[in-house]
Amino acid sequence: MSLKDNMDFVKEGLNSEEKFLESFVRVERIFKKYKLIIISAIVIIVLAIIAISLTSYFKEQNTIKANIIFQELLKNPNDEKALETLKGLNSNLYDIILYSQRDTKKDISINAKFFKELYAYEKAMKEQNVNKLGDLSMENDFLLKEFAIFNKALILAENGKYKESKDALKLIPETSKVKDLVALLNHYLITK
Repeated sequence: MSLKDNMDFVKEGLNSEEKFLESFVRVERIFKKYKLIIISAIVIIVLAIIAISLTSYFKEQNTIKANIIFQELLKNPNDEKALETLKGLNSNLYDIILYSQRDTKKDISINAKFFKELYAYEKAMKEQNVNKLGDLSMENDFLLKEFAIFNKALILAENGKYKESKDALKLIPETSKVKDLVALLNHYLITK
C-alpha cells in the first residue's frame, strides 16, 4: 500500500468515527431536550404493563374463587354466606344457582336474560297463565317463543276457547320446530 492509500484509509476511518460521534451528540441533545417526556413515557408504559398484569391476575383469582364457591353451593345449596359471596364475585354463576334453586325458593330474582326468560316461562306454565305466555311469545329474541305460542294455544283449547287457540297457532311459522305439534293440535281443533 502506498502512503496515499494509507492516508485515504485513515481519513475514511476518521470520517466514520466522526459521523458516529455526531449522531451520538445529536441523540444526546434530543435526549436532554426531551428527557422529561421520554422518562415519563417509559414510566407510564411500565405502570400500564404492571396494571394490566395485576388486573388480569385478580380477575383470574376471582374466577377461581367464584368457581370454588359455585361448586360448594352445588353441594350445599343452603349456604347463604357463600351465595352472597358468589353474588359479588360472579353474577352469572349466581343466576345459575338461583335458577337451580327455583323450586325450593318462593321468590327469586334472576338477572341473566336467558334464565330470567326460562323462569318466567316455567312460572307461566305452572300457573297456566295465557297472558304471561302471550307476553313471552311477543318477545322477538325469546328462546322458546314458538313453544310458548303453542302452549298458549293448548291452554286456550283446554279452556274451550277454540277460535283464540286457532288464531294463536297461526302465529307459528311453517318452518318452526314445533310444526308437528301444531299440526296435531290443528287436527284436533278442526272438529271444534
